[in-house]
Parts: sequence; structure tokens; C-alpha cells
Amino acid sequence: MRLKTNFEQSGIVRCFAAVLLFGQVWLHLIQGKTYYRKILQHMVTAGPVSISPVLLVSGFAGMIFTIQIARELARFGSVNAVGGAFALAFCRELAPILTASIMAAQVGSAFAAEIGAMRVTEQIDALYMLKTDPIDYLVLPRVIACCLMMPLMTIFALVTGMIGGLFAASEFYQIIPETFLESVRNLLEPSDLFIILLKGFIFGVLIAVIGCSWGLTTKGGAKEVGESATKAVVTSWISIFIIDFFLSLLLFEQLPY
Repeated sequence: MRLKTNFEQSGIVRCFAAVLLFGQVWLHLIQGKTYYRKILQHMVTAGPVSISPVLLVSGFAGMIFTIQIARELARFGSVNAVGGAFALAFCRELAPILTASIMAAQVGSAFAAEIGAMRVTEQIDALYMLKTDPIDYLVLPRVIACCLMMPLMTIFALVTGMIGGLFAASEFYQIIPETFLESVRNLLEPSDLFIILLKGFIFGVLIAVIGCSWGLTTKGGAKEVGESATKAVVTSWISIFIIDFFLSLLLFEQLPY
């Protein structure tokens, strides 16, 4: 019995369960089965409740990254290109990755803990007795909420990071704001904004599905609920970086810069 439980709780089995859950979510979404009031509730969790750490991290990351870029470009007399170089890297990679990492830690872990607690206290079994599908009631609203809020949160992170980068460039390297913003405008393409929204959407799906899947596959007690929340965050981070790698190859491999 213990060997069976350990096998069911293994990472490979739970990852496979997450893939199956992803398919079920899309099937239920096509069928139009969801609870819209629950979506609004989870949008608050994935949006206003989580926005403070996203903005703080993005602002300081923007300043740190600008300082590093400006220091290197100053050696080659290309300080005027700081804004564009910063914008490309921050828009294409840093803003989506940082936002997704914070959301995985705050929102994904919360989803795993909440649903895991419901699993070990047999509340999910009670939903079946009430003829309520847990995927419709618990999973689908969380996935939709994350898909809607993650792109928006990523845009907020991008804007905050830009402000932080602009501040650092003007304060520490005496780059006037007009020069910084002109460099951003010259190098940043409208397609980059579409890419950041696409990445936010994909990362939102990953975070919600993995968090809910780890919660649904929790067995045991309070200790296992905590472990599920922790493992959900770690798995989300690994998945985000792997998916981001392939997205970067697909989207940027043919670009000249």
C-alpha cells in the first residue's frame, strides 16, 4: 500500500496527471461548463492581490538590469542605445519570466494548497455526491482567471520595469529620458508586445493547471498539502523556463537582433 502511494505521489506520475488535466480543462471549456462567479473571485487573487510583489520586483529588476547594460555599453561609447537594449531583453524575457515566477509562488502555491486541503478533508468527494464536477467548479475558473490576468500583470511588470530602467539610466548615467525612450522606440517592435501577451497567456495556463493538478493528487494530511504546494511551485518554475526556451527559439531565431 505504501509503495502504491509513493508511486502515485511521484513527480512523473503527477506530471502526467497535469497533462491529462490540461486536456480535460480544454474539453470542459469547449463544452461551456464553468462558474463565472468563481472566475471573478480568482481573478482578484491572480490580479490585485498579487500585483504588489510583481511591481516591486519588476521595478528593481529594471534598475539593476539597466545599470549592468549601461556599464557595458559605456565602454564602447554606445550609451544612447541603453534604452533599446534594455527594452528588448526586458520585454521579451525578463518581464514574462519574473511575473510568472512570482505568480507561481503566490497564486500557484495557493491553488495547490487550497485544493489539496479539500482533497485530504474529502470535500472533493462531497462535490461528486452533489453531482458537481470538480474540474468545472475548482479547476476551470482558476485556469481562466490566470489566463486573463497573467498577460495584464506582465504588461504592468513591463511598464514598471521601464520606469525603473529610465530612473536608473538618468540618475546613475546621466542619460536624458528623451534619449532613453527614443532608443526604446527604435528597437522595440509592436510584435514584441504581442509576444509578451502570448507568453503571459501560456505561463498563466501552466501555473494554474500545475497548481490545481498537484492539489487534486494530494494524499495524506497537512504535511502532504504543504509538500504539494512547494512541489507545484518548483514544477511551475521548471516548466516556465523550459517552455520559454522553446518559445524563444520559435519566435526569435530568425530575427536579426
